Amino acid sequence: MKSGASGLVVSVNTSAAKGTVKEPQAEAVLRENYGIEGDAHAGSWPRQISLLAEESISKMSAQGIPGLKPGDFAENITTRGIELYTLPVGTVLALGDCLAEITRIGKECHKDCAIRQKTGNCIMPSEGVFARVIRGGVLRAGDHIKIEKCSG
Repeated sequence: MKSGASGLVVSVNTSAAKGTVKEPQAEAVLRENYGIEGDAHAGSWPRQISLLAEESISKMSAQGIPGLKPGDFAENITTRGIELYTLPVGTVLALGDCLAEITRIGKECHKDCAIRQKTGNCIMPSEGVFARVIRGGVLRAGDHIKIEKCSG
């Protein structure tokens, strides 16, 4: 995908504990170099926020896992319209008025996490995207997501 490609923020999700599903919120405050206020994964590290495309969640639904919803894979931001996992590390995304830089694609999945227990499988290891916040602000479902700068 090239710079300028755009999509939609479907849901903004948070949780108080790591390894648990996240709950959709009306809005979230993203803080520069920190992540989402009140979320267990926030902090001064490369995986401040996580993103997963609704299209990736649909792949899991197609495998016979019913009732999946935003936050079930512990993603902070559920999107539509951009194949996030195909973007190279270093890509900058505009999330509403916020900016985030992709730092990692995928991660090791813990076998006993609540997500794997609920779904029987996890797509985050292959299609989850992690980023650091480089410009904060308020993010809401319905905001646009746009590729500002693609590193590849």
